[in-house]
Amino acid sequence: MTRPPEQPHRERVVLARRRGARMVRTRVEVQEQTEVGDALVRGLMRAQLGLALRLGLSLTVLISLIPVAGLVFPTLVEYSVFGIRLSWLVLGVLLYPVLYGAGRLFVRLAEQAERDFMGVVDDEGPR
Repeated sequence: MTRPPEQPHRERVVLARRRGARMVRTRVEVQEQTEVGDALVRGLMRAQLGLALRLGLSLTVLISLIPVAGLVFPTLVEYSVFGIRLSWLVLGVLLYPVLYGAGRLFVRLAEQAERDFMGVVDDEGPR
């Protein structure tokens, strides 16, 4: 009995990573404003718009609660600090640091969304 000759073991040789090819393709799609690139950019804009609307709605509710608190608790309206009524003090002085903090929060979260977008475009993932 003769044995058939053994087949040589096949190996797959990869000369380049696919990751680099995808990075170039995705970046080009965004730069050339193809349908895929347009969808990616619209997704970024939608995320930032949603963030702005949520933060704006939260601030509107917070600011609206100040006069409502004065209606619900009339003693707060009559209370004064250094001759200034508490409600005016809250609206005129204490509200500005809250608005500044909300602005800083929006910028930080919007930049995070942009970093996530660049991670998708560059195929690196979020940093």
